[in-house]
Amino acid sequence: MSIERVSIIGAGAWGTALALIAARAGRQTTLFVRRAELATDISAQRQNADYLPGIALPEAITLTSDLPHALQAEAILYAQPAQHLRGFCRAARPHWPGHAALVLCAKGIEQQSGLLLHEIAASELPSARVTALSGPSFAIDVARSLPTAVAIAGTDGALVDDLMLALSHGAFRPYGSDDLAGVEVAGAVKNVLAIACGMVMGAGLGDNARAALITRGLAEVSRLVLAKGGRSETLMGLAGLGDLVLTCSSPKSRNMSLGQELGQGRTLAEILSQRHSVAEGVTTASAVVTLARSLGVEMPIAEAVNRILHQGSRLDAEVGALLSRPLRRESE
Repeated sequence: MSIERVSIIGAGAWGTALALIAARAGRQTTLFVRRAELATDISAQRQNADYLPGIALPEAITLTSDLPHALQAEAILYAQPAQHLRGFCRAARPHWPGHAALVLCAKGIEQQSGLLLHEIAASELPSARVTALSGPSFAIDVARSLPTAVAIAGTDGALVDDLMLALSHGAFRPYGSDDLAGVEVAGAVKNVLAIACGMVMGAGLGDNARAALITRGLAEVSRLVLAKGGRSETLMGLAGLGDLVLTCSSPKSRNMSLGQELGQGRTLAEILSQRHSVAEGVTTASAVVTLARSLGVEMPIAEAVNRILHQGSRLDAEVGALLSRPLRRESE
């Protein structure tokens, strides 16, 4: 399938960066903005001052708040929060072009159901050809045309190839994968682990602790990936280790920076009240725990993060509990 028209759903930092990717790759690009007044402002200023200030948007990017109009494309990239996907699918279903690809560019697990995003899309938008785009990709670096590599995963290999060709350009390089479940699980859980890493850094627990969390966190992700039918080698790729290392190592990560503030003693309510961007790991933490328990998968780090975020537990108590767990082989 030739992909000439690309629409991006969601005008946050990542959605805007994706629109820049598509436009630079020569695609006819539409950016859907939920609020009509914001679409007008961005169109007039040719920049998204709220989320990517100072980044010029070319005239080739069309702004719209009309969802049926935005859906007239061969590839539709979903870049709104993960918890809003079901609502988007229901709104889009009457207008969905039968040939269109849905590219899931959000990272998360639905809180109420424990479903991965492609599972939600399959139930709510069955005519969509579903793929996922994930990997180490801070929006601001993408917007500045800094070198970035990501994974595009899907069970339709020809569609994955078409999407790779449609979105690639000099600074942006997609790699293909057929492990949709593995890519989605890795992308969701790494946000929870980034909060954990931010907390230990904010509390001054050191780089050794952060490295241990990344490594043992990767083992937790691997167990969940396998339980969902994914492959362990996916964890060694861009959507796994690549994204995990980036998100757990830089304060540019919304999730890690939130964790840092928690580690410094601020409350979650205080932090969230001063942010207009979403840290997906906050809602994903409880969903990961629920999903892991339902599959009999042990994820002590994710459990600890969830208790701190949502059950009032203290960081020092959770660190002590992790360090006092029974000794075991690293492979277990």
